[in-house]
Amino acid sequence: MSGANKRTRGYKKTKLGWLPEDWRLLTVREIASRVTVGIASAATHAYRPQGVRMFRNMNIREGFIDDRSPLFLDPDYEKRHRRKRLRAGDIVTVRTGYPGVSAVVTDRHAGAQVFTSLITTPNQHFVTADYLCLYINSPYGKRQFSQSEAGGAQKNVNASMLSRLHVPLPPLPEQKNIASILSAWDAAIEKTGDLVAAKRKQSKALMRQVLTGKRRLPGFAGRWAPTRLSALVSRIKETADEPQKYPVLSITAGTGFVSQADKFSRVIAGKHIENYVLLRRGEFSYNKGNSYRYPQGCVYQLHEYDEGLVPSVFYSFRVKPKRVHDAFLKHYFIAGLHNAQLYRWINTGVRNNGLLNLNASDFFNIQIDLPDLKEQRAIAAVLDTADREIAALEAKLKALQRQKKGLMQRLLTGQVRVKG
Repeated sequence: MSGANKRTRGYKKTKLGWLPEDWRLLTVREIASRVTVGIASAATHAYRPQGVRMFRNMNIREGFIDDRSPLFLDPDYEKRHRRKRLRAGDIVTVRTGYPGVSAVVTDRHAGAQVFTSLITTPNQHFVTADYLCLYINSPYGKRQFSQSEAGGAQKNVNASMLSRLHVPLPPLPEQKNIASILSAWDAAIEKTGDLVAAKRKQSKALMRQVLTGKRRLPGFAGRWAPTRLSALVSRIKETADEPQKYPVLSITAGTGFVSQADKFSRVIAGKHIENYVLLRRGEFSYNKGNSYRYPQGCVYQLHEYDEGLVPSVFYSFRVKPKRVHDAFLKHYFIAGLHNAQLYRWINTGVRNNGLLNLNASDFFNIQIDLPDLKEQRAIAAVLDTADREIAALEAKLKALQRQKKGLMQRLLTGQVRVKG
């Protein structure tokens, strides 16, 4: 578990590493009055529009139960399983899908049932429910589960595995303090995550309004002119004389340019690398592979690298700066405003290589409604500001998550003590 406390006065060596001398190391079997499986099967005739709530794996999140969209059981059918009803203070643990994910049952969910998940009733003389749930969800608990099967290929958690889980146990007041501290961190993470989601939603709506002229920025009132993409950009077909000197790139729909080595764990270009197109910072490429977010393919501007090679099947281009502002065009494609037009041109769906049937002339025939350059720059500045705000919140979220991980490591190994 940790060697940080090795041979430190006041610490002892255990199966999980060096822990404080006043901590105990017990299994879940020793600190729980029951570890059982919820309803293992339910006949379809037992489901009702109303009745006794039954939660599934999808309802169990780390630390809480999401009670949206439960199933409902016929009360008469449920009676035969009444011993499995959830009690406040129980812990429910997912067996498959996201094995090991656990949540504490609150008064709100007492009396409900769970479908196939594990139910643990902690003995409050040894452990608090919040602390035990926290430990099961921690990297230490997950690591023990993954080591329970050969090769670490564990795909499920059963009652026997959970019962054998070793749990380091501080005195009860310290358990409560540890859980309270990390719960406060979780609240900050959740709040920041909600802010990120809200900001993304606002940004998405703003993009569609200002990039289509439905919402005009103050001081602008001129007409927008429909213009073909071919009049705004120049296609790039240049290859590299020494391709081995450049990073080989691909495009991922959700993030943009990534190295093939990172995405596929190797460079997949092979001998075709000689035909790859040399792209420079600020230039664009269209990947005509379809995805959920961009069913008609995605277009990104290269920001991640000064130069890189992209597959020749991508349509690459640079803007004509006197005709269009590159940041305006970047946001246009990120917003997916090209999807509807390309849908009309793409025929017979997807080819055997996973690419859409769309030739270059049809792609560059996209028609974009454009304001003048001054308004384009103003729109891009507004959207860039929104992107920076989202990036700042995402950085804060990652920092909180890192801080919590480090704090959890110190608290659950006794490196930092928070005695009551």
